[in-house]
Amino acid sequence: MNQQQELILGSTSIYRKQLLERLQIPFRTVAPDIDETPQPGEKPQELVGRLALEKARHVAAQNPSSLVIGSDQVAVHNGKIVGKPYTHDVALEQLIAANGRRISLFTGLALVNGDTGEEQMEVIPFEVVFRNLTEQQLENYLHKEQPYHCAGSVKSEGLGIALLERFEGEDPNTLIGLPLIRLIRMLEKAGMSVL
Repeated sequence: MNQQQELILGSTSIYRKQLLERLQIPFRTVAPDIDETPQPGEKPQELVGRLALEKARHVAAQNPSSLVIGSDQVAVHNGKIVGKPYTHDVALEQLIAANGRRISLFTGLALVNGDTGEEQMEVIPFEVVFRNLTEQQLENYLHKEQPYHCAGSVKSEGLGIALLERFEGEDPNTLIGLPLIRLIRMLEKAGMSVL
């Protein structure tokens, strides 16, 4: 990658944007606008890998001289994908189901070089263990944080940290949706120096 090649984050997530800003590299965001419907029989790891790559490819096709980051994440509990709740009642149901238990997160991360066509993609696992809390504590959290657009109703970069016992994974940024440690490696492989 030459230094004129533009870096694009193929995402509308403010959380991913904030994470990428930590690397102090100029970039812009572009909405990937793809169909995120799971395919029949698709496992969570396959889903996030496919969607991350599709997002990056879609944005790279519209911006051919750029380097594009795509990312997608799902939370999994009892073998089922846990999505964004959107409402208070669904959020409470999600938190009661997760209370005192372990939840797996899978984040697909892709980097597509629009100049060379080179593609990199990884699926990064991460696990969180929830504390045992009362229903009133969960209600208090929901009223204060209102995490209705966060997968599994947990906004760990905010008050959601009070719900959790511990993290298990290589990069805590993965929990928020953009694994920076792996992204740095991908950028460097594509010729962009972070430091």
